[in-house]
Amino acid sequence: MLLTTAALLLAQAAASPSPSPSAPAGPVVVLETSLGRIRVALDQAKAPISVANFLKYVRAGHYAGTVFHRVIPGFMIQGGGMNAELKEKPTSPPIRNESRNGLRNLRGTIAMARTSDPNSATAQFFINVKDNPSLDFGIRGAGYAVFGQVLEGMDVVDRIVAVSTTTKGPYENVPVTPVVIKSARVEGAAARPAAAKPSASRSTRTPARRASPGPQATPKP
Repeated sequence: MLLTTAALLLAQAAASPSPSPSAPAGPVVVLETSLGRIRVALDQAKAPISVANFLKYVRAGHYAGTVFHRVIPGFMIQGGGMNAELKEKPTSPPIRNESRNGLRNLRGTIAMARTSDPNSATAQFFINVKDNPSLDFGIRGAGYAVFGQVLEGMDVVDRIVAVSTTTKGPYENVPVTPVVIKSARVEGAAARPAAAKPSASRSTRTPARRASPGPQATPKP
């Protein structure tokens, strides 16, 4: 009787449709890249400063023509600050680090890139291709602020991280063939968020080498 009941329950579970993923709580941004589309849901509730900052750059057209200039298998892909010639685009003042918001650097999450200064993030971001607990706020340091996650397009992210890379001048892990962000747009009629609060800290946006402590170049694998 117990086996029959268990089998019945298993059969019912198998016949039931999988629950639909819940709708994102915040705005959704669509990144059209040279390797495909990535849709990202932003967590406006837990990362209001980072989300407002990112949306400001999206709406200003900043990301169009920028590249993923640093990709490391088993770690992350980083972009949003340079064109295909690795020339940096101008940015607004840096923002305050929101790494203590409870969001973790898990596979598929998007976070702000920065230098060793915790409050130096501007436009550059990275997408984690694996769980990276070393990038979270904690005993190892200030951490890197997660502000959303990929809804669709992790297959595109995986294609990007698998491209051949090289060293160009001071920059390591640069794709041999540029992976370009053709456009970035806010999906639907998302309300305009409050402006991001700038930090008084200096802004240095040059990516660090692989041995650097963390992104704007990005974290050490």
